[in-house]
Amino acid sequence: MQTEAEAPAEEPLSLTGVTRRFGAVTALDAVELDVRAGEILAIVGPSGCGKSTLLELVAGLQEPDAGAVRVAGSTAAAERRALCAYMPQRDLLLPWRDALGNAALALECQGVPRRAARCRAAPLFERFGLAEFERARPAALSGGMRQRVAFLRTLLPGRPVLLLDEPFGALDAITRLDMQEWLADALAADPRTVLLVTHDVEEAVFLADRVTLLSPRPGRVVDEFAVPLPRPRTVTDRELLELKARALEALRP
Repeated sequence: MQTEAEAPAEEPLSLTGVTRRFGAVTALDAVELDVRAGEILAIVGPSGCGKSTLLELVAGLQEPDAGAVRVAGSTAAAERRALCAYMPQRDLLLPWRDALGNAALALECQGVPRRAARCRAAPLFERFGLAEFERARPAALSGGMRQRVAFLRTLLPGRPVLLLDEPFGALDAITRLDMQEWLADALAADPRTVLLVTHDVEEAVFLADRVTLLSPRPGRVVDEFAVPLPRPRTVTDRELLELKARALEALRP
């Protein structure tokens, strides 16, 4: 599926020597990172290591105190914001809008008239497992369905870089596994350059092409490895379990 006739970014997303401080607290310290066009890179680390800060830097919502953040070759915050679609930890669905209206909201923010935005979003509801729930309010949706609406809202503007911040962190274990499999299929159907933040090592190796591990605060890159497994994957793949063990060992204090 392509929601826009826009290909993934031709140039990699990169962080070069990025440091971010909040007063006396250093959240990220000299982080080096590269994401190739069309690649899914997972960032894994303990709580408080600066993972969400890293996404906000890439999205142009913050600026580094040192180093440079580039998206498609640009360091300007406004251009980074124009190229990135950011999905935060909470789905942030508006309770007074139905599911279709929530999915269409990102298009409306780009200036698309409400009726036209809803018309563009509606055909995708069946593909996203949301058929017959277009008129449902968020309170009537399950956690997994709310996340699907939020992800559809993130994809619709067609921006080439997706920034996903713990997209399934609030879900129960069974729903989380189902959503991981669903997200893998959705990204296979509509490839983008993806930076996925998670504290779940298994989720990272299941979904990503590469995994980068951050230390406790201040966040520094302590390891990185490729996930050379064909898709579709299963959580019981021997190689996947070996990579999970490697990551856990690297993250051990």
